Parts: sequence; structure tokens; C-alpha cells
Amino acid sequence: MQKSYRRYLLALGASFMMFACSTSQNETENNEPMKVVDHHTYAKPEEAVITHLDWDASVNFDTKTISATASFDISRAEDANEIILDISGLSIQEVKDGNGQPLTFEVGEAKPFMGSPLTVSLKPDIKRISIKYTTSPGAEALQWLTPQQTADEKDPFLFTQSEAILARSWIPVQDSPGIRFTYNAHVQVPEGMLALMSASNPREVSKDGSYKFTMDKPIPAYLLALAVGDITYQKIGERTGVYAEPSVIKAAAYEFADMENMVDAAEQLYGPYQWGVYDVIVLPPSFPFGGMENPRLTFATPTILAGDRSLVSLIAHELAHSWSGNLVTNATWDDFWLNEGFTVYFEERIMEALYGRDYSEMLAKLSLQELKDEIKNINAGEHPEDTELKLNLEGRNPDDGMTNIAYDKGYYFLRLLEERFGREKFDTFLKEYFTENAFHSMTTEEFIKQLNKNLFEKNGVPVDEKLYQEWIYGEGLPADCPIPVSDRFTKVDEVLKKWEGGTPIQQLISPEDIITEKWSSHEWIHFIRHLPESMTSEQMKELDDYLNFTYSGNSEILDAWFVHAIKHNYTPAYKNMENFLIHTGRRKFLMPLYGEMVKTEDGKKMAMEIYAKARANYHYVATSSLDKILDWGNNPM
Repeated sequence: MQKSYRRYLLALGASFMMFACSTSQNETENNEPMKVVDHHTYAKPEEAVITHLDWDASVNFDTKTISATASFDISRAEDANEIILDISGLSIQEVKDGNGQPLTFEVGEAKPFMGSPLTVSLKPDIKRISIKYTTSPGAEALQWLTPQQTADEKDPFLFTQSEAILARSWIPVQDSPGIRFTYNAHVQVPEGMLALMSASNPREVSKDGSYKFTMDKPIPAYLLALAVGDITYQKIGERTGVYAEPSVIKAAAYEFADMENMVDAAEQLYGPYQWGVYDVIVLPPSFPFGGMENPRLTFATPTILAGDRSLVSLIAHELAHSWSGNLVTNATWDDFWLNEGFTVYFEERIMEALYGRDYSEMLAKLSLQELKDEIKNINAGEHPEDTELKLNLEGRNPDDGMTNIAYDKGYYFLRLLEERFGREKFDTFLKEYFTENAFHSMTTEEFIKQLNKNLFEKNGVPVDEKLYQEWIYGEGLPADCPIPVSDRFTKVDEVLKKWEGGTPIQQLISPEDIITEKWSSHEWIHFIRHLPESMTSEQMKELDDYLNFTYSGNSEILDAWFVHAIKHNYTPAYKNMENFLIHTGRRKFLMPLYGEMVKTEDGKKMAMEIYAKARANYHYVATSSLDKILDWGNNPM
């Protein structure tokens, strides 16, 4: 445990819900620690807080449960007589102290998405507790897959998704991003399977199904992760490698060939990679996100295996989280943009360093398109205030805040700062920010203080309060949003204009006119997104007959094309779209397609029929969103 982290723990008793950071950067001018109120945990860390976890677990695919003992070292105030943890659906068998003596505990009332408080009574001098428990077969974080739901169809598969507050459904824990702890684990799985965690990992299957893990850096609960299945490993570079099912490993290794270069580029920008190893595991298709930045082991969707390395910006994004998010973490889910906005900015810089400014500006342009669409969708709903960067999610599921606002509006705010101060000064600020705040949490208000002191004042520039009001606390997209410039997209627009004017697509991309010969998938996505709303099914058939969008191997292209297929009733695409929806669990793709279908009665009928076939393949993170837009509870097929 680092010295600075010990000081962090000693400060926890200072005042209600304070997470104290040891460096002067994380203290106010009068040396008071920053105050944090996390509405999404029952924990009271000012009284007692976990500091280390020893987890001993057994994975049972037959019952779809994990039986385990979670033993915690705790730090407590002198007058603390209890510690409160978060649980959801866990069956608690017993709680003991460090000497094996029983402790009194109580499970409180369960609330929607919050689960229940587990309150453990503490006797004097107790600094360790052990909780024996079993998970529920329906635990929200756990995805149990049958062999038929995997790529190789050989063995069952298990993976977890703990973000935002689902760790409590598989480990009793203080489930707040502002509370960090180290951990060791021993996990027993069926023989022949490999187990991996967000920790030091094996590279070969053990003979007896027994595995041990260590994470010696303090992490928040949402970064706890476990995967179990028929998994193999291939080395990429000195610090990088990839895990996947045997039939996928070759394609994954090819796709991620630049991982080591990405780590090198990231270090050149913002300082040393502090997690030792950076590996990626390609999960089965039901994984609900593009990626999850679990330390030392990024979880990734197979939808990025396009065969041409065109979607590897997702890996750059998850790698960037090793600094923004994993190293310096949003203190609450109201501050989520501090994780994701920084990460998108960092991702763009990594991609620029590796592939050039023209390439990264295409990514930025696509993100601006997605941001404007997101703002439009949110403004049409019940919470237009969700277009603010600093959120107020009290009483709501924190997943509600995981929109493109945090990612892309956050990115453009940071890009605006770069353009105002110049890249050199902004890079100096960011590098110091990650170094000075490493392994600590950050609030929006504390970030603003550091920004004022270490960027504005340090460079003799007056603090701009209007900037914060418009970008951080204001709705929508401010007028001074930077505009990415992409000559490559300009050429795409020229082709589109000619096609709309009546020039056959065959002529525009023929060998005699090779404008599109070297288009990347990003250019094709831009092309598809900007097809005219007035397009007919006949025009779609013209494009599809020649460009074969319906059967593209690129999931981003498929998703954009299928949205048009629904809008324009292009029935030749429906069969492949249904197959895509059944075998793809990534929420980014599911939401726009189902969302487009439910706009008409015929479309909603089609959506319900597909969802009935596909729902079992989706993770809770996806079904919890889709059930709402389909009103599934009232209309199951």
C-alpha cells in the first residue's frame, strides 16, 4: 500500500462523506479535504471503510451462482460501532471477525437499482471482517452463457460487468467510485477452464481449476472483474497481450497488433503506465459495451474485430482509462464526465500520434455527430438537464448518466481548453494532473479548482467562470464548441452530392474514378449517416447491390445501414439485421435499432419478435434499457 494512500485512510473520519486526498492539489486553500456525497451507496466511509479484500470463491455453472467468502481489512473512526456495505440479491450466511468470532449483521430493505445495506456491528478493536455468501442466479453483474452462446460452442462462459453499481450483486462491498481498496483472490472453476480477473493473471489453464490473483493498486469496486471460460492467450508485445476463445484468438491478435505502440504513445503524452501489464480479452457477443477498462485486463466486444484494424480506437479509449478513470477516478457518478471526457480526449491524442491528424479528426467529426444526436434525443425526454456535464442523479440509476454527453461533450470541453491555451501548456497541465492525483478520486468542483490554479492562474489568464457555467453546468452544446476539420470527409460529401444529383454509384467508385478506393470504415460510416432522409428503397437497393452494406463485416457500418433500412422499409436487409441483433449484445448498437423500430406499429411488432429471440443473449445492462423502450414487462412475447 502506498504511503499517500495510508494518509488518505487516516483522513476519512474528518467529516461527513469526505474522501481526503493526500496531495496539496486535492485540498482546498484552508487544507480541508474535498467533500463528496455519493447517493448511490449505503456506505458511511467517515465511520468505517474497507481498505483491502481477500476473496475466496467457487464458480458453479450448474446453479449459476458464486459461493464465496469476502474478507475485508477496514479502517474505522474511534467511535465507529458498525460498517455498512452494499449488496444486491446476495444470500448472506454468516459474518465473522478476524478471529473467526461471529458478528451481528442486518440486511436492510432493498430499493430499486440500489439493492440493500448490509450493516455489520463492530466490537472494539475489530479491523477485519469476513462475509460468507452466495450470489443469486439472476445477479445483475453476472452473465452466464451456455456453450451455444459462445464463439466456439464448446464450454459455458461467465463474465462480470460491475460498472456502475453492479459489483454489489456479486461481492458485498462499499460500491462507490470514491472508495478504493487492494485485493487478493482465490477462485475455483471447473477443470479445463481459465479464470481471469482485473489483477495479475495466468496465461495457461491450471490442472485443477484453481487460480490466484493479486491487485496491489487500490481500485474502486466498479473495476472488480471476473471472466471464466474456454480462453487462450497470445502475446502482442512486452507489456501487452490478448485473451479470447480459441477460434477468435488469431483474429484478435491481428486486430490489436498496435497495442504496444499505443501504450508507448500514451506514456509519451501523460506519464508512466502504472499497472504493469495491459491485456485485452475479447468476450462473447453478449458483452453490453464496446469495452470496459478493468485494470490490467480490458474487456472488449467482438464487434471491433472488423478484419482491417479500423475500429481499434476503442482499444486506445480503454487504454486511456488507465490514466483517466482508473488512476484518477470520478468521485461519484454525477462526475462521470471526468472519467469519460478525459478518456475520449486522450484516445484522440493516441490515435493522432499513431495514425496522423487526418485520421483522428475523422473520429472527432463522428463523435460530434453522435453528440448532436444525443442532445436531440435527451431534449425530447424527461431530463433535458442530462445534457449538462455535472449531473444530478440522486434517486436515479447512475446508468442514466452514461450517455455521449459525458464522453463527447466532455471531450470538446477539454479540446476547447487545449485550443485556448495551446497544446504544450495543456499537456503540461494534464500530465501534472494525472501524476498529482494518482490513485485518488476527483469531483467536478475540485477539478475546477485545480484547473483555475494550475492552468489559468499559472499561465496568467483570468479565470473564465462563464466557461464553466456554459460547458459544465449548462445544458446543450455551447456556441464555442470546437469544430473538427476533415478533408477526407469533405471528399465523402462530394461523392454524396454527386450521387444525390443522379450520378450512378458505380461510376463514382469505378476504377476510372478512384476517389473511394482508400476510404476507411470511418469514411463509409460518414457516407451512410449522411444519406438523404428522402432516400427510397430503390436507391438503397442501388447502393446495396454495389457496396454490399447489408453483409458488411464491420459492425459500425451495419448499425448505421440498418437504421436506414428500418426508416425506409428496405426489407432485403431485415433478415441479416435480425441475425445481427440476435448475436450482438452491445448496447450502443441495440438502442438505435430497436429505438427506430418502435416508431411505427409494424416496426414495433418486428422489434418485439426479434427481442423475444434475442433477449436471453443480452446482459442485464442492455435488457434494463431495452425493456423500457419496448415496454417488455407489459408486452412479453
